[in-house]
Amino acid sequence: MALPKEGDFVPLDDSERAPNVDSYRITCIDFIKDISKDYLAWVDRYKLPEEEDRKRRTEISAIIERTNGWIAKIPQSFKAVDVVMNDGTQKMAEATAGKPFQIGVFVDKKSGYTLAKPGIINVNIKAAGREKNKTKLAFHTKKERFRIESTGKAFFDESNITDREYDLLDINLNLNATECQQRDVISFTVIVSEMQNGMEIDRRGVSTVIHIV
Repeated sequence: MALPKEGDFVPLDDSERAPNVDSYRITCIDFIKDISKDYLAWVDRYKLPEEEDRKRRTEISAIIERTNGWIAKIPQSFKAVDVVMNDGTQKMAEATAGKPFQIGVFVDKKSGYTLAKPGIINVNIKAAGREKNKTKLAFHTKKERFRIESTGKAFFDESNITDREYDLLDINLNLNATECQQRDVISFTVIVSEMQNGMEIDRRGVSTVIHIV
């Protein structure tokens, strides 16, 4: 099954942006609505069973509403709007592709749209493969394990991460946001591979946005 392209939206340079953040919010809210049509078109192409088709469309619709709600209320800068908007496009791509195996990413037991204080943020990742397949934490690109975009300095402590495969993956990672401040926003994507006899047979990403409060 082909996957939609998961490229970040490339914003206009500062000279071509809206005159203020409020105007830019409106532009990006419209962008989320417009690009969702492309993801829904991919769902059409997949010709899925009725239940799965409805599930993906419902999730995309919820992402539009939540992402645009965040864009309208939370970002206080052009960069912050970009972070939330790009997170929304990532989430729509993930919803379009579906989740063939169980996977979840949680910050303070919440997923998708979350809150945290500046400091070391605990990120819990859970996954389980189909049948007797195992899962493991994978890389977003060849050189980067996580996709991360933030208005403040934020990074994962990767010192204790291994390539171990799990029957039931349940690990905790530390996201260092000690230099972030209130109203910063962080978006990150975790990739999990489904493994069978030591070979990757599938992979999925889960994107999370954090509002620093």
